[in-house]
Amino acid sequence: MRTFLGLKHQTLAPATAVTIGNFDGVHRGHQAMLALLRGEAGNRGLTTCALTFEPHPRDYFAQVLKKPEIAPARVGTLRDKLIDLAANHVEQTVILRFDARLAAQTPQDFVQQVLVQGLRARYVLVGDDFRFGKDRKGDYALLDALGRHHGFDVARMNSYEVHGLRVSSSEVRRALEQGRMQDAAKLLGRPYTISGHVLHGRKLGRALGASGTGCEDGFRTLNLHFKHWKPAASGIFVVRVHGLGERPLPGVANLGVRPSLDPNDVNGGRVLLETHCLEWPDELGPEGGYGRIIRVELLEKLHDELRYPSLQALTEGIARDCAQARAWFARQAQ
Repeated sequence: MRTFLGLKHQTLAPATAVTIGNFDGVHRGHQAMLALLRGEAGNRGLTTCALTFEPHPRDYFAQVLKKPEIAPARVGTLRDKLIDLAANHVEQTVILRFDARLAAQTPQDFVQQVLVQGLRARYVLVGDDFRFGKDRKGDYALLDALGRHHGFDVARMNSYEVHGLRVSSSEVRRALEQGRMQDAAKLLGRPYTISGHVLHGRKLGRALGASGTGCEDGFRTLNLHFKHWKPAASGIFVVRVHGLGERPLPGVANLGVRPSLDPNDVNGGRVLLETHCLEWPDELGPEGGYGRIIRVELLEKLHDELRYPSLQALTEGIARDCAQARAWFARQAQ
């Protein structure tokens, strides 16, 4: 998949079948739409194109209006969105920066400047709740009329449902917020996953006393930065880690914001996924995880984040989480 930031690129496809959205989580509804897009593009000899936005439009308005509460929790990072779009065989993804200029663009200018001149759209597929342009004044009827004027076909896809429930990013967020990881997986069509480069941290985990925990090297963690301030999920999870060897590794992870009074803490104040593998391949060595790109599947929520009064209490808490994670994997193997 080719990815473009903005529209000013000579190598953009000359004729496209376009779908438009934020694609947060690339859930089963998105997947069904992308499958329909591929079919239409194949029949018409067009390049499939996903048009998406960063930041999320509601993130932008939350900042402008100084109302952080209206910003949606984020299911996935931009990296994960692009990985999922590529996995659904999208040939070209264009990321438009959502800013004051784009927010003020009329529906007519959006179609003329973005779809016609920028993407050279010949077919446009949208969802049944699609709105566009300044103040969300554009709807499907207007898009269809503008398509006839500019010479591209327009279609819309009805909502995708699973057991009578409309699949949407909002429903995925709700399931993740409530810790219903199996429900989230059903909506996504796969386990909820976060990926990224393993970062260096304070290395506090390996220094924690591990006596009686069965972990001679302490609780070494693989740290991933979740690059959005408001993740949809948070807490302690049973996880499975891909990318450290030939097989995935079982683990336990904390997803949340690490507060810190230490000005030298490189991860202080950021949203981190801190994963401790219950097994560690000898061939990796103690530093073998750093710099690697890994994928962490969040399979089961154990509990919300807890504050511990001491390092000893923290050590004991992590040991309990590890024991619960091992028990969970043992039950799955039965």
